[in-house]
Amino acid sequence: LFGSFLTGSVSIASDALHDFADAITIGLSCFLEHKSNRQPDSVYTYGYRRYSVLAGLFTTLVLLIGSAVVIYHAVGRIVTPLAIHYDRMIFFGILGIFFNGIAAFVTREGHSVNQKAVNLHMLEDVWGWIAVLLGAVVMKFTGISVIDPLLSVGVALFLVVSAFKNMHHCLNILLEKLPDGICPEKLRASILQTEGVKNVHHIHLWSLDGITNCATLHLVTDENPHHMKKVIKELLHQNGISHVTLELETSEEHCHEKNCVTQEIMACCHHHH
Repeated sequence: LFGSFLTGSVSIASDALHDFADAITIGLSCFLEHKSNRQPDSVYTYGYRRYSVLAGLFTTLVLLIGSAVVIYHAVGRIVTPLAIHYDRMIFFGILGIFFNGIAAFVTREGHSVNQKAVNLHMLEDVWGWIAVLLGAVVMKFTGISVIDPLLSVGVALFLVVSAFKNMHHCLNILLEKLPDGICPEKLRASILQTEGVKNVHHIHLWSLDGITNCATLHLVTDENPHHMKKVIKELLHQNGISHVTLELETSEEHCHEKNCVTQEIMACCHHHH
């Protein structure tokens, strides 16, 4: 941010604003990620995994607001260009690439939505600073100062697109959409193929944080319940579902749950494909 005042460059302001927003949100993300690893307790019986998604969502919102501010200022600069110190801009471009490069390297091994969002910001910041550096070099030799605000708009729009993708993913998790890579139709078919299973209904699938997937289902069987539980849980674990709750029913038993959604799910799954 200091560099943007020294150089008069709006594209440095654009990148600096993102870096500044990242610094604040990553601090918050680390805090929430740490909190998300806490074990389930009497208040959060499923644990704190959703805090990770919340942090990812907040980071994305900050980026979107920052991008809007940058685009607004850049448009003003396109209309009335201002003088820019190109040499200083080149210096800050190199600094930006160096420090964001270190940050991108350090955050590369993340698995949760939140950690991936953080690493994505770092990589995008590196590209943003590469654009600033190249733009500064071109402007130094051509004197076309409108490149600077155009660059900042480009960087901001690039970030907006990736931020929307991340927000969409976070919202899908919070709205308990079917987890990626799991088809209830195939899952139901493989459960029905298991020896001793008469029927299966009330299959509900969701994810806590994009990694930890959960399932609840009603299983109709006349076999040994302990054995069946073990077999079905093992099958679901192989399909990427780590938290399973089973309701066991015999073939004579009538399921009293209203709105048994198995058929609707299968129809939707078919329609979705």
